[in-house]
Amino acid sequence: MRNSIKSYFWIIFLIGLLTVLLNVPVPQKVAAQQPTGSVPTVTSTPTGNTIKVTYPDQINVRSGPSSYLYTAIGVLLSGETAPALGRSPGGDWIQIHYDGVPGQVGWVYAPLVSLSANANLEIVEPPPTPTPATTPTIDPTTMYKFITKVPSTRLPTFTPPGPLAIPTYESARAQTGGVPLGLIIVLLGLIGGFGALISFLRGR
Repeated sequence: MRNSIKSYFWIIFLIGLLTVLLNVPVPQKVAAQQPTGSVPTVTSTPTGNTIKVTYPDQINVRSGPSSYLYTAIGVLLSGETAPALGRSPGGDWIQIHYDGVPGQVGWVYAPLVSLSANANLEIVEPPPTPTPATTPTIDPTTMYKFITKVPSTRLPTFTPPGPLAIPTYESARAQTGGVPLGLIIVLLGLIGGFGALISFLRGR
């Protein structure tokens, strides 16, 4: 009898425990809250006039519109863009906005870049050329040491030549007593030929 009561007791206890466990709320997994709405995207386009480097290599940015009077203050790479501010009076140079330099402006050579469509640039006067740190001066005393004096020389005197002596020749007729020179030559030739003939005949 006692065993039956104990068995009923354990059965009731287990049923009650199971009922309690089944009624306990199960914690649900809470997902992170996602922001609603769309994230704006930046699709800004450059406004105003711009230049683009078309030269295949980097180009110099100078402090003024000249390769000789103004120094280089930076560079732009091929394909790089920059805001255009104005043109030089001749139109060969373009003033651009360039950060990191005094005044935030620089100049690029116009044939090396291309302007944006419908660009209208104003004429900008070039800045004053930089003054040299030192002004070269010439010391007259030092300069005098390097001046060489060329001593003056007398020109050669010209002595006129004496009278030209033309030699005179007497005619052959006067030297042979009036006998023509040609006749003497013919006679000598005949004598020589006659002597050669006699020598030939004797040899035979």
